[in-house]
Amino acid sequence: MIEATREAVSLWIGECQAPNTAPELRARRFEYTSRGDRVAGVLLLPPTGDGPFPLVLLQHGAGGSKDADYLGPVREPWARRGLAVASIDFPLHGERASAKLGELLLATLVSPGRPSEHASALFEEFARQAATDLARAVDALVSLPEIDAARVGYAAFSLGAIVGSLYVPYDPRVRAAALAVGGAGIGPRACDPAAHIGGFAPRPLLFVNAERDQRIPRAAAEALHAAARDPKEIVWFDAGHADLPGRALKKMWSFLAQHLDTVAS
Repeated sequence: MIEATREAVSLWIGECQAPNTAPELRARRFEYTSRGDRVAGVLLLPPTGDGPFPLVLLQHGAGGSKDADYLGPVREPWARRGLAVASIDFPLHGERASAKLGELLLATLVSPGRPSEHASALFEEFARQAATDLARAVDALVSLPEIDAARVGYAAFSLGAIVGSLYVPYDPRVRAAALAVGGAGIGPRACDPAAHIGGFAPRPLLFVNAERDQRIPRAAAEALHAAARDPKEIVWFDAGHADLPGRALKKMWSFLAQHLDTVAS
């Protein structure tokens, strides 16, 4: 799903205030261009050291953004433990939001069975742009001396897991991926995560799922799992779509730490 033409990527990056809940971390805001779009992101670096640090792209769900409240309790502990953690706004989200198109995209996700031709075209363009944006983010961030280009991972929730299934198979720099509350059968057939995720092998893949998920049916989650090839690990938690427990986040951390050669604690 990544746009084949690889343009030169210019990165703007500057310091910003660290989160109030993690004032010891070093925070950066960055921008770059991707297929003509301006993409904004946030990067958290560990409190000390020059690196290079492993990089994890951590992505939000539908209706969220790089600044979503639920990402803080994930990226802040991970950065404290030695990861550089970056998040970007997906198309039609955050600083790139469009109320009308965003509503149509969300409707396609909520009722994926028979989207209109217009909705299908919108979702396909969204998916292609989002996957390319993630690749361009890695292009830009690995140019920083603080980032270890040989240790890149991907983690995401919901829509971020769906988009990640379309992205990680095509970017060989991603060494490991942890996908939470995602599923197959979303959007037009060309964008079905089940048609792509098998290409991520033989790199390690973790699926985190909620037993009481109100948005992703169990059958959709299991279809995505079945389409992936080994090595893969599948874990379920007694939770809803938006309330994964701390144990789930700890599992994602330990999985990524192991495969990015970071000390897990």
